[in-house]
Amino acid sequence: MAYLGRGWNAIAYSIGGVGILIGQLWLSGAPSTAAFGYLLIFAWHLIGLLHGYRTAKRMPAETMFPWYSRWYSLFLIFLVAPLALAMLLRSLLFQPFTIPASSMLPNLRSGDYMFAQKYVYGYSRYSFPYGLGPRHRIFGHGPERGDVVMFRQPTDPRIDFVKRVVGLPGDRIQMKSGILYLNGTAVEREPAGDLTYQSVTVHAFKETLPSGRSYMIVEQVDNSRGDNTREFTVPDGHYFVLGDNRDNSLDSRFDMGFVPDDNIYAKAAIVLFNSEDKSRQTSWIQ
Repeated sequence: MAYLGRGWNAIAYSIGGVGILIGQLWLSGAPSTAAFGYLLIFAWHLIGLLHGYRTAKRMPAETMFPWYSRWYSLFLIFLVAPLALAMLLRSLLFQPFTIPASSMLPNLRSGDYMFAQKYVYGYSRYSFPYGLGPRHRIFGHGPERGDVVMFRQPTDPRIDFVKRVVGLPGDRIQMKSGILYLNGTAVEREPAGDLTYQSVTVHAFKETLPSGRSYMIVEQVDNSRGDNTREFTVPDGHYFVLGDNRDNSLDSRFDMGFVPDDNIYAKAAIVLFNSEDKSRQTSWIQ
């Protein structure tokens, strides 16, 4: 339609196509409606094709086309501009991620497709592609205890990780028999039943930080390798992170160590769907 000089029709088809695509993503979560979502996309394209063909047949040969119907204008409007906008949104506002493992179970599962907020902590080195962000954080503040954050691994900045911040600069962190100790005081933990995931049964607990912030964690036993540690003192400009799946997480208890402030670039916000579990519902990350 844009090529034929029908600008408003082109805008309507674009908006409709985006709306149908979003609807299809929601419908794909249920096998019974997934086929209907794909049928909607096919029907929308077919309607646009037939409409465009009929419009072209009825146009007089001497029609004067507007500026945006030129091939280079279409290239700019429908390819270059959307790509630039997508990169801008990804760098400044929201970034999508797919969770590859279960170290953050039960709050994040393998196959989860989620969005993280980039603007919450301002912008630092890894906020932009290829590490082109400012060397130190600007326009924001570091994470708070309990935040689920995205960061680059300190020992290998090419790798993205997602963990929960439990220790701020100056905090003393220790694990004793599976209990998290913060500055010498045990963090409250209440049993919350059992959970079976991928044929493995784990014990769920509700952990509550001194600030009153609560979230769910899981573990199998209270005497695994990471359940009894020395006391760590978090240095300035760094954070101590843990996985919510305490017996199946490589985090600050091990070789990863403390996470530099500049390596943290986003806060996990919402899970949209799971590519492996169609029953997984959209949920905010606690």
